[in-house]
Amino acid sequence: MRAQADRVLPGPIAYLTGEYPRATDTFIQREVVALRRQGFEVLTCSVRKTGSEHHVGPEQREEARGTFYILSRARSPLRLARDHLKAFAASPSRYFSALKLAVRTSPPGLKALTYQLFYFLEAVVLAEHLKREGVVHLHNHIATASCTVAMLASEISGVPYSFTIHGPGIFFEPMHWRIDEKTARASFVSCISDFCRSQVMMFSDRRHWDKLHIVHCGVEPERYDGARNTSGHRLLFVGRLAGVKGISVLFQALEQVVRRFPGLHLTLIGDGPEREDLEREAGARGLAGAVSFAGYRSQAEVAKALRETDMLVLPSFAEGVPVVLMEAMAAGLPIISSRVAGIPELVEDGVSGLLVPPGDADAVASAISELLADPALRVSMGERGRAKVVSEFNLKYEAAWLGELFQAYIFGLPNPGKQPLREHCARADRVQCRIDR
Repeated sequence: MRAQADRVLPGPIAYLTGEYPRATDTFIQREVVALRRQGFEVLTCSVRKTGSEHHVGPEQREEARGTFYILSRARSPLRLARDHLKAFAASPSRYFSALKLAVRTSPPGLKALTYQLFYFLEAVVLAEHLKREGVVHLHNHIATASCTVAMLASEISGVPYSFTIHGPGIFFEPMHWRIDEKTARASFVSCISDFCRSQVMMFSDRRHWDKLHIVHCGVEPERYDGARNTSGHRLLFVGRLAGVKGISVLFQALEQVVRRFPGLHLTLIGDGPEREDLEREAGARGLAGAVSFAGYRSQAEVAKALRETDMLVLPSFAEGVPVVLMEAMAAGLPIISSRVAGIPELVEDGVSGLLVPPGDADAVASAISELLADPALRVSMGERGRAKVVSEFNLKYEAAWLGELFQAYIFGLPNPGKQPLREHCARADRVQCRIDR
């Protein structure tokens, strides 16, 4: 696996998501930057613009200025009509093939078909943008609606596409989002964990399993270096304030823990649809003085918060492999999280943190109490967690591996295998890992 692009691509790669940049998806922004550092030209595209609340730092503001927004262009009837006329004139067969694909892969019902036709309209706008910019490969993150747009744009333009699949939501409705068709048509699929890959295998034809590769989301461990300033009673949650994150379960646990540790304080970084309800719940449970709602924060502010806390708690009901856990482990924090999906591939129970059954407030309370009562255990778990992230979830190495995949599929090279072997990656200045075939 090479740390730098060793083949000059004939044109840029385009990245597509539904909304970019988002405060909750900083890992995509970092991946784009890491690929650019390797020498790849990466153009960012988004279906819609994000609100100003997501532009929490200079990184987001800069990316927003340079991103192509499909709906912004499509809102002009003249430009929309011009793009469609150009696409039709260039290749009527591709145009109608994409339209047929949109209809054929639509979920049942008139409403779903209407959405699918909107995706087709958007795909033509994107396809024309790809052709104008000379794009040679399209990559999508979050394999739901925006990936449908990517699949259709690829059919129209002839530009090959790939996608990164995260979960867990898409695996609740795999046939609604046609994982099978998207996988079959993609050059390759980047899966964030073995668990994720297994779910794609379950809903795709086995003929395509060889192009399912594992590319971990990664962090920059050095971003979280620095002196720690902790009191021994600070807890941190970072994520969307939504039911799937299990915050209400965390509040139930805190009701038990504060009786034993009255100085305990939980900070929640993030925002979402349930913030007001959660603020009311914290008050109703007598936790108003023990819980702070900090809203969205920049990457630098999150890193600072990690240096000023004692553990990160994420009692989710469903997850992929949360990047915030990688960030916390890189900062030397022990983790308390749920034993779901790909989390055990990152957090080793009893080694770098404590994993609990999802939805079990008593187990969460017990885990918090155990770590609060044992500073030495917190330190040892934090050290082991950081070592795990440095060796296996390091953005430098993961982006290099993703870059190798782009080159392999663009140039028609031999299949590079499921994922690199990593025993020596953390100590290598250049990533030179054998490939696990």
